[in-house]
Amino acid sequence: MITGMSHVSIVVPSLDAAARELERKYGLKIGPVTVNDDQGVRMAYIDLGNARIELMEPARPGSPVGKFLQRNPRGGIHHFSLRVDSLQATTAEIEHKGARVLGDGKRQVNVHGARIAFLHPHDFLGALVELEEYRG
Repeated sequence: MITGMSHVSIVVPSLDAAARELERKYGLKIGPVTVNDDQGVRMAYIDLGNARIELMEPARPGSPVGKFLQRNPRGGIHHFSLRVDSLQATTAEIEHKGARVLGDGKRQVNVHGARIAFLHPHDFLGALVELEEYRG
């Protein structure tokens, strides 16, 4: 089942501007920028030790993150991610209990190669949740 927090994802209009602001105000430094072509995002993480902040910038206008930014031009929290030991077992269990897993059932992976799935916001107190399979 759920074993811990992975990260909080924040959509920003510009990774560069967000990185400058977070370093200036809070001393936080972002890691390398990567691109997830499947999801249409450029992203970078801030490692906090026990969790991460993921900054996401649309790589193309029609991506889900691009659409989020159209509705929220200043950006904002997009989703949070929880770690699970087994994505398949966890999604099967929560679907059996009535939660909806988004997507068409195709295997999804993040930029680190970990299997992921998203839960419908109506089934988690209005928040979009990413489940990330973590094999320490």
